[in-house]
Amino acid sequence: MKRQPFLAGNWKMHLTRAEARRLAEQLKASLSEVSGRDVAVAPPFTALATVGEVLVGSPIALAAQNLHEEPKGAYTGEISGPMLVDLGCRYVIIGHSERRQYFSETDEVVNRKIQAALAVGLGPIVCVGETLSEREAGRTLTVVERQVRGALRGYDTGALEKVTLAYEPVWAIGTGRTATPEQAEEVQAEIRRILARIAEPRAAERIRILYGGSVKPDNIDALMAQPNIDGALVGGASLDAGSFARIVKFREL
Repeated sequence: MKRQPFLAGNWKMHLTRAEARRLAEQLKASLSEVSGRDVAVAPPFTALATVGEVLVGSPIALAAQNLHEEPKGAYTGEISGPMLVDLGCRYVIIGHSERRQYFSETDEVVNRKIQAALAVGLGPIVCVGETLSEREAGRTLTVVERQVRGALRGYDTGALEKVTLAYEPVWAIGTGRTATPEQAEEVQAEIRRILARIAEPRAAERIRILYGGSVKPDNIDALMAQPNIDGALVGGASLDAGSFARIVKFREL
């Protein structure tokens, strides 16, 4: 089954509003004619409104980097799904390894955040991936299966088809080390087999699985040639307009 590629940039805790506006304007100009693939960028919360205004009329969607499980309440410093929708977001990243590592997010928290996103029409981009010690111990597939099942527990096929998964080996994020296309494909093929066991097999074939972890212009073509890599969640390279544009415009091998 042919799945439409999805390339998303995660700007993390970078860029002032002025810097984010400049980058968004450059991307809008570079990617104005892009078709046949979905594109999104996830600025920090402070720049969402600014970037959203710039991207109007472009093929680039707005995404957020996180959300709270509740739609409103006394949760100082948090941001809710309805607030993100109000800002024009279409997607939200959930369960990134940095959220798991630094903010103690569990599979149960990720599960609730997916529900919060779906409740307001946001497309969840759900991250899973193993640490270096887990890979070296031969536990990669065990860890990833636990994370996938925990994140998606209780969701029916209709809900699952609205989710995008992103395999991000923690040891490859921001380190300059990248899983080889074959390593990424091995895990992403297993993720699809897991999806086929918890959803209808045909639905599992429709769900997109992205790769993330030091994605760059010089490795995107080989990654995208793999049958179960449907796109990329890009960190540092998405902060450079030329680099991210080249990643979006990957060449099919």
